[in-house]
Amino acid sequence: MAQQERGTRSRRSILEAAARVFDERGYDAASTNEILASTGLTRGALYHHFPSKESIAVALVAAHSEALTVREQPVKLQSVIDLTLEFAERLQTDPVLRASVRLAVEQTSFSRPPQTSFEQSSAAILTLLRQAEAQGEILPGVDVEEAATTIVGSFTGLQVMSQVYTGRADLPHRITVFWGFLLPGLATPGLLGRLRTTPPPVPEQDETVPPRAS
Repeated sequence: MAQQERGTRSRRSILEAAARVFDERGYDAASTNEILASTGLTRGALYHHFPSKESIAVALVAAHSEALTVREQPVKLQSVIDLTLEFAERLQTDPVLRASVRLAVEQTSFSRPPQTSFEQSSAAILTLLRQAEAQGEILPGVDVEEAATTIVGSFTGLQVMSQVYTGRADLPHRITVFWGFLLPGLATPGLLGRLRTTPPPVPEQDETVPPRAS
């Protein structure tokens, strides 16, 4: 078990180091030597997990799906909104996620796998939109497949702009503004006033003060 845990930590360490290098320099400019220097691992340890730089990139793209976990909500459109807001917040702090996004949008020599980050995101959002449609949350006549690709494409463009101008510091605000424009053409009128387009509130911490010793 201890050996398995060490292997898991080593693999994660390689992915995080590669993510930082890919995010800063891009895929083509990155090298396995640079990645190794950031991990402190041996070359044998790296090749044990990843036989090539491309295999690391494939693993980073696959890790993108981990950020597409959906918070259970009775209103499925709220789940879609929260998914984009939480993804935006993770992009601000998670180097693995940032690298997977850069690999998706940048033209490089990396041969992308059949299911890219765009397909992963579109599939997750389309599933929620179909559930929302079944619950009567979507306006009649809306093509949910087109809506899903529009949401993913708009998010991609907004996060690129946010990266250029503020290092993604304003990305959650940009996503909130985006939903303000999109929802009137997507959600039924009776639902609009119930949808939150800002990040969900952080649960309050228990700040009970222990009794003072006499």
